[in-house]
Amino acid sequence: MKKILVANRGEIAIRVMKTAQKMGIKTVAVFSTADRNAPHVKFADEAVCIGQPPSNQSYLKGDKIIEVAKQLGVDAIHPGYGFLSENAAFAELCETNNIIFIGPKSKAIKIMGSKLAAKDAVKAYNIPMVPGIDKAITDVNKAKDIAKTIGFPILIKASAGGGGKGMRVVEKESELESQMTRAISEATSAFGDGSVFIEKYVSSPRHIEIQVMADSHGNVLHFFERECSIQRRHQKVVEEAPSCVLTSQLRDKMGEAAVKVAKACDYLGAGTVEFLLDSHHNFYFLEMNTRLQVEHPVTELITGVDLVELQIKVARGEALQLKQKDLIINGHALELRVYAEDPLNDFLPSVGHLEVYKLPKGEGIRVDNGFEEGMDIPIYYDPMLAKLITFAKTREEAIQLMINAIENYHIKGIETTLPFGKFVCEHDAFRSGNFDTHFVKKYYSPEALKAETENEAKIAALIAVKQYIKDQKVLRLPLK
Repeated sequence: MKKILVANRGEIAIRVMKTAQKMGIKTVAVFSTADRNAPHVKFADEAVCIGQPPSNQSYLKGDKIIEVAKQLGVDAIHPGYGFLSENAAFAELCETNNIIFIGPKSKAIKIMGSKLAAKDAVKAYNIPMVPGIDKAITDVNKAKDIAKTIGFPILIKASAGGGGKGMRVVEKESELESQMTRAISEATSAFGDGSVFIEKYVSSPRHIEIQVMADSHGNVLHFFERECSIQRRHQKVVEEAPSCVLTSQLRDKMGEAAVKVAKACDYLGAGTVEFLLDSHHNFYFLEMNTRLQVEHPVTELITGVDLVELQIKVARGEALQLKQKDLIINGHALELRVYAEDPLNDFLPSVGHLEVYKLPKGEGIRVDNGFEEGMDIPIYYDPMLAKLITFAKTREEAIQLMINAIENYHIKGIETTLPFGKFVCEHDAFRSGNFDTHFVKKYYSPEALKAETENEAKIAALIAVKQYIKDQKVLRLPLK
């Protein structure tokens, strides 16, 4: 493998390229006209414009990407995450054109791409699942019967996708019809597939995921868990590894279950098996993401492995040299997704010009970044600017380091999730480890963030005044 095309943009494109270059592999960037001056374009050895700003005219044009790959003699394509990363047809297209797809085979993507097919695939492996129906449904009366059997509250979920789209919590029977109609409509709009299914709603759940890696020689390893319970709109914002609630026995059980899920679909490469953990520490299989996750850096830091390097090695047919017993957890890592969103305005996208963009630096601080000062934030793509990651010996130290790093991450021109990240890190529920996926609903409000910011401003002003008075006294001292 001498040349890799990265079919993505922003921080993940640069992240993949860094490892490829470390391994002596040439890189090719693709970009839309909106990203002409983006850092990932400058970072690559070669770069090719593939279309107009909208994703469906550029980053989602699989045929065009394959055409560029063939013209430039590319050996493999890394899809990153998002865009074509979980597109089985694109994986097949790579295979047909004798280009290595750095990811699983299309069959595994298809199976795990449908939540219902995924549940069906893992049935034989005795993996715990949330009670519910294992087939798509559109009949409201039938849905009512199922809901009565498993008991309210229930969760209506889109079979074909994630990110909170096509997902509705229904507390009582009278709400079922309207919520089901909305879920089907949203799923159709987001994924082109209105299939939904019903399962018992697990109250006070934690979202725990297990990183797995599988080679083509029958080896499957798990790289422990990530805690992903701090979410807004069912999407993660703060992640950490390890989770502070898992015992070593539970960790082993969940790791073994994740390995079984990978084996159930003959998995290859990096993947993530997601679980819900209830208040009694029972875990339930949720889904499998057939790609590298946004939050993979926290796993890299606590295990000391480069997951992208392993992806590349596995894709070129190498066997994993590591054994499960070789993997141990060292320290604690925390990640904040730095989105161009306004936490004071329902986390709505905040587009604009990066007048100031200065990254924090220091020991234990890692920033996977995709932007630079002077750039405009395009409205066409996911609003994530970067990922701020901290690593320390203990969870407490990693949290404090994150607070310091947020304070030293200077951005002007747009609103970001940095203040929200600080709010989380300073909150008693998070610091104590006593939180779940309802953290935002329970504790966060724009008013709470505003009050905290204003209080900090007052303290800063008082300190400044105190220092000024002290300085004046020094200046007034008579000369001897």
